[in-house]
Amino acid sequence: MRRIALLWPVVLLLATACIGRGGQQGQSITRVPSLATMAVTLGFADREGPSPGAGTSGDLDGAQRRTGAAIDKWALWTAGTSLRGADIHQRRVYPELDGPTFYGPGPVGPPYMQQDFDRLAALGANYVNISHPGLFAENPPYTVDRDIQDNLDHLLAMIAQADMFAVISFRTGPGRSEFTFVSDEVGDWFDESYLNDSVWQDQAAQDAWVAMWRYAAQCYRSNPIVVGYDLMVEPNANEVGSDAIHDPLDIWDPEEFYATYGGSLYDWNPLFSRITAAIREVDSQTPILVGGMAYSCVAWLPYVQPSGDPRTVYMVHQYAPHRYTHQWWDELGFTYPGVFDTDWDGIDDPFNRAWLENLLSTVDDLTATHRVPVAVNEFGVVRWVPGGADFMDDQMELFEQRGMNHALWVWDPAWPPFAEEGHDAFNFRFGPDPHNHADVPSELLDVIVRYWSRNTIRPSSLLGPTPTLPGPHRVYLPVILR
Repeated sequence: MRRIALLWPVVLLLATACIGRGGQQGQSITRVPSLATMAVTLGFADREGPSPGAGTSGDLDGAQRRTGAAIDKWALWTAGTSLRGADIHQRRVYPELDGPTFYGPGPVGPPYMQQDFDRLAALGANYVNISHPGLFAENPPYTVDRDIQDNLDHLLAMIAQADMFAVISFRTGPGRSEFTFVSDEVGDWFDESYLNDSVWQDQAAQDAWVAMWRYAAQCYRSNPIVVGYDLMVEPNANEVGSDAIHDPLDIWDPEEFYATYGGSLYDWNPLFSRITAAIREVDSQTPILVGGMAYSCVAWLPYVQPSGDPRTVYMVHQYAPHRYTHQWWDELGFTYPGVFDTDWDGIDDPFNRAWLENLLSTVDDLTATHRVPVAVNEFGVVRWVPGGADFMDDQMELFEQRGMNHALWVWDPAWPPFAEEGHDAFNFRFGPDPHNHADVPSELLDVIVRYWSRNTIRPSSLLGPTPTLPGPHRVYLPVILR
């Protein structure tokens, strides 16, 4: 059993994170049920203050109860733009594909260090979207992966140390592997055995995804810097189906997709509603973030069916138009503002601020119809596109006019083997020269920092800089199986 002294600001992580999982005082977490039903028992030792049963989910407890402070997490999403920051991205490491150093020596990479988050905060960001592997294995029997959870705990501790908020976003989980995002590269640097999209056709995998989020909410519900749970990064059954290589759906018309597959296992709407209900069994307060199908693009947002949960934020990933935002450096053909065929229909379109306004009218329609907040949990542009600074300036201003929180793709770590490989198309710190791989001044960076400078809220501004804390605290969280 690990014993951890609560020191500020590491308390922000350890308030109720699942520390010392397993151990002699509680049964080890070795299996999880394949069905959604899972009972979780909390045990406490060496703890001062109220007994663990004294409050209910959402009460002030742990460090917040003792200091008399609380963070209104919902207000961070509903009181205008309050969170401005960046995404970090990690995936499982595959030594046979990645080699010994590229993604680092651990089970998840690339590695982030404290200085990476300190630098992000110094530029003005107050929010990190952690795009991370899910806590359960991708294949049956869908056990808790302790290495993955330890990595997430470590990230949260560093983000807390840098005095920023965090959203936990699961990229992968039961029946879904990281390779779903690069399925078109199969046979290039990996073979199809790495692909796993069975979550869209396997009831047991969906049940385990529900159980995974219930477990995660139990672990992180009282962590004051965790201000949201993003249930699945970029749902994509419309493209991959259950077999991206041999039997992909490849449907990009939402009307066609929902007419054929609405209400089936391919449909994200009933699955995220089940996940929401499971989370609310153990955590009534932490906001839930939900994007739509087709990788959460804006055009599919109207087809997200609100669950009725009063603390859900609906969100988009905004990379449209891909013909502009994803141009390779030696094939530049489109600029902002400009004129080109933005939607592949054979007709040139004026591409300017009015184009962006029209795109975001979809967001306006959802908020007006359902009275729900909308955020942008990923957006960006490759760093060398012509007019990229103006594009980002207009886009971020339009987000803020709508009170949308936003996280920019991507904040890369300083891990040398990763940085030296040149996988940095979206690394806005490196300027427009594709051959440069070090921080330099740029117009794009200036635009981003100008918006981040508007941040006024941080965990310390709400909780206070130095809470009075008790001595050692330890928690175990065994899973009781049925």
